Order: sequence, then structure tokens, then C-alpha cells
Amino acid sequence: MVGSQDPRAPVVVVLQALAVAACYYVSGQLGLLRELVVGGSVVTPIWPPTGVSVAFLLIFGPRCWPGIALGAFFVIMSLTTLSPSVFGVLVGNTAAPVVGYLLLRRAGFRTDLARLRDGLALVFLGAFTAMLISSTVGAGLLLVTDKVDWPDFWAVWLAWWVGDAMGVLLVTPVLLLLSRVRRPLRLTRWKEVLGLALIACCVVPLAAHSSISVMFLVYPLLIWAALRFQLAGSMLCALVASVLATVAATDRSGPFERLTRVEVMIKLQAFNGAMALTALILSAVITEQINTRRSVEHACQELVEVLEHLTAGEPADGRAAAEEGTPGRTEGE
Repeated sequence: MVGSQDPRAPVVVVLQALAVAACYYVSGQLGLLRELVVGGSVVTPIWPPTGVSVAFLLIFGPRCWPGIALGAFFVIMSLTTLSPSVFGVLVGNTAAPVVGYLLLRRAGFRTDLARLRDGLALVFLGAFTAMLISSTVGAGLLLVTDKVDWPDFWAVWLAWWVGDAMGVLLVTPVLLLLSRVRRPLRLTRWKEVLGLALIACCVVPLAAHSSISVMFLVYPLLIWAALRFQLAGSMLCALVASVLATVAATDRSGPFERLTRVEVMIKLQAFNGAMALTALILSAVITEQINTRRSVEHACQELVEVLEHLTAGEPADGRAAAEEGTPGRTEGE
């Protein structure tokens, strides 16, 4: 029997690539709304397209990489004119998430992020390691084309790398979470959700825009969200807090008011990185512990059922053996 290929498969691949390109472009334009100037170059504190790219590669597989390249091309062309360096940046921005995907797959990454090893893999392989490619290629091309001086190279490289890594740490988990939603959610703890949302809406803007450095007030909310709602709560809380902190930093308000440009970048990225790492790792640890407890409870329940069956069967078996043995002794006597 000769198998035939589904004629709709190429159409599906093309549509997926176009959807990925559109999402990449839209997220890129959102990321460009807030910029910082470091070493004479404009950088974004959070670059959402890297998170979008890694998430779609994990969901659809490597066949969607042309969509990433197409989206990156349109974003770059919205900022500059066509030149040889554009293709270099395009290669770096496409290769970084693809390498991140390959590293995660090789490490046995699971998209539910239910294990601590999954959270650590996303942090150290998908974000920190893979994004070295895009930052090195991008900053290197700026140096070669004399758009960045050598003394400013490392500052630009660091800002580029951290911005790409923050996109993976903040955006990828949220998209992976949304991809697993199959039906309307049942909010059994809707009162707690509402209370957490209201408190966050009051505390996070206050912490981000207050002249007093009180950004640490966000962490109790983050821990609360992770303990009660795991990945969904912690990552959404971290994403909102990071976005509001980025807005305050680019507006030079609140705790970022009297800082230099480099100090603003360092303080903002330290806060965003700490928020993302805390939310991701803490929720992964809690989810892993919950799953382990459920497995132990299930095993204990199965053991209890086996013991109940054995206990219920012993009297019957004993009586049957006695009844079978009594006639035998009578005949022997």
C-alpha cells in the first residue's frame, strides 16, 4: 500500500509561517514602544519577538522558522534601509531562537514547565545561552559598520543580550501556558483571583512610579501568585510588573528618575531578571511538588485498595481450605 501525503499540509505550513511572522512583527512593534539609549545605540529592555519565536518553535516545531525570518525582516526594515548588515542581523535573530529550541529539545524540555529542570533549561539554555548568538551578531555588526565605538561595544552587547533573554523568560512561558488552554477555565477561587488582581493593580504601579525605592513590594504578590496559581499566576504577575517597570524606566520616573542611562538599564534589567527567574523557578518547584504529592497519594490509594482486597479474601480462603481439609481428615481417620 502506497501512502499519500496530505495535500493540505503545505498550505498549513504556509499559514503557520505567516501567522508566526505576523505575531513576530506585532510583538516587535510593541517592544519598540519603549527604548533605552546605551552607548549611542537604541536598545529595547524587553524584546518580545524572541519569546514569541521560541514559543512557536516549541508549539509548531522547526518548520515555522521561515515565519520567524520573515517577521524579523519586516521589523528590521521598519527601522532601517536595506543593506548587507541587515541580512546579518536577520540571520542572528533567526538563528538564536532556533538554537534555543534545539537546545531545549535535546535537554528533554516539556512545555508544561511542570518540572524544575524545565524551568532551569528555559533560563540557561533557551534564554541565556541561545540569545548570545543574536546579541553577538547584532552588536558585532554595529561595531564593524562603525555605528558603535569599541568602548561602548560591551554595554550595547549586554543590553542586547539581556533584552533578548528577558523576552524568552517573560513571554515564552505565557504563550506556552495559553497554548495548553483547551476549554473555558473554571475559576473555583475567583474571589482570590480578583483580590490578587486588585492588590496587584494598586501595589505594582505604586512600586514602579514611586520616588521611594519600594519595588521589592512586588515580590510578596509574586510568591502569593506562585503558591496559589503556579505558572499562570506567577508569570502573568511578573510580566505585568516588568512591563510597568519598563515604562517607568523609559519615562525616567520613580526610582529611575535621577539615574544615568547605564544605571537605568542595570537597575531595570536586574529587577526584570530577578522577577522572571523568581516566577519561573518558584512556580516550577511548586508544581513539581504538587505533582509528586499527587503521585504519592495515588500510589497510597492503590495500596489501600490492594490491602482491602487481600484482607477481604483471607477469611473466605481460610474457610474454604478448612472445609476442604476436614473431609480429608475424616476419611483418613
